[in-house]
Amino acid sequence: MQTTLHKSIKDTPDGQRADQILRSCVHCGFCNATCPTYQLLGDELEGPRGRIYLIKQLLETAHSGTHTRQHLDHCLTCRNCETTCPSGVEYHSLLEIGRRISEQHAPRNPASRLLRKLLRQILPHRRRMRALIRLAIYLRPLMPRQYRRQIPEAEIAAYQTDTQHTRQVILPAGCAQDALAADINHDCQALLDKLGITAISTTPDTCCGAVSAHLSAEDEARDFIRQNIDAWWPHIENGAEAILSTASACGLQIKDYGKMLADDPAYADKAIRVAELCRDVSEYLQQQDLSALPRYNNRRIAVHSPCTLQHGQGITGVIESLLQQRGYLLTHTVDPHLCCGSAGTYSILQRKLSQRLLHNKLDALSGDSPELIATANIGCLLHMRSASTVPVVHWLQLLNNENI
Repeated sequence: MQTTLHKSIKDTPDGQRADQILRSCVHCGFCNATCPTYQLLGDELEGPRGRIYLIKQLLETAHSGTHTRQHLDHCLTCRNCETTCPSGVEYHSLLEIGRRISEQHAPRNPASRLLRKLLRQILPHRRRMRALIRLAIYLRPLMPRQYRRQIPEAEIAAYQTDTQHTRQVILPAGCAQDALAADINHDCQALLDKLGITAISTTPDTCCGAVSAHLSAEDEARDFIRQNIDAWWPHIENGAEAILSTASACGLQIKDYGKMLADDPAYADKAIRVAELCRDVSEYLQQQDLSALPRYNNRRIAVHSPCTLQHGQGITGVIESLLQQRGYLLTHTVDPHLCCGSAGTYSILQRKLSQRLLHNKLDALSGDSPELIATANIGCLLHMRSASTVPVVHWLQLLNNENI
């Protein structure tokens, strides 16, 4: 793709990076074949190729309107197109640049700005989330069913153990997951304990930074990243062998820390090291001896692989293999590559599209009559749980708890 970027953008880091990405695109359109929003709407501008042209136009004219921003907002950032692309176009990086510049040239209306600010002020902050969930638990009986399903019945007590093992890993608590489904990390801690591994929880850590980054607040995201590095670094120096993520979206963000802080002389090397140590918990468990774990009965499980796991981190088939080794039977799922519509804050900001994708995904997962649906990301879990007639759990809970 030939480019002639506007002089105000051409020599900036964003302009240089965008130019490189644009020139790698060959207009083939393979990306549209697997794009969830293109499949729903059938509009060229609602697929990656069309959005790439919009971003190219934005960078060449230094002008953006609400029309362009709307099409960029509709993108899930699922990275399905990157899995499909034969040219290796880093579409998600180009989209981030396009959204950032579009925000500068076409400011949002006050209501939209307020909603996005509220999301950034609540979701990434563990104490605020916990306070909100305590209120939600109290009001839970009065809530509509779809919201009641997403709220725990009671606060979950911290995991307790007196055993300290020689092998240690860092287990980030997360923000929304810690408030809404702390039992996921508890099951992970219990499972690792059985394997002779101590999972260290570091209370100073915070949001991985994904919420802020996806809402074009990059400086705020970098502040979260620095805080996490500071919290984890002493344990890394003391020999922690990995940083485990039980939420695939958070794991993907942490693996990008080196890129996010590449220009920070005080943190660049540490960020690279943190990114290298980060593992999705499925990656890590795949390398462990699980033979001592019990085998469960042949329950029928539908596995939902989040976009952040299969397209973002490129991990496919690992969770399925681990569950099968423990005796679970996996049901067939139609179009497993497609997004469930959660996509971080997308289910809040783009509710209509999100709901269509959700119901399509639940139909695909439920078609072979599973007893349970298992996923690997808190956002997907809560989103699917809001509408599913089949119970939705985190896959780790199936390894640790036969009574689910």
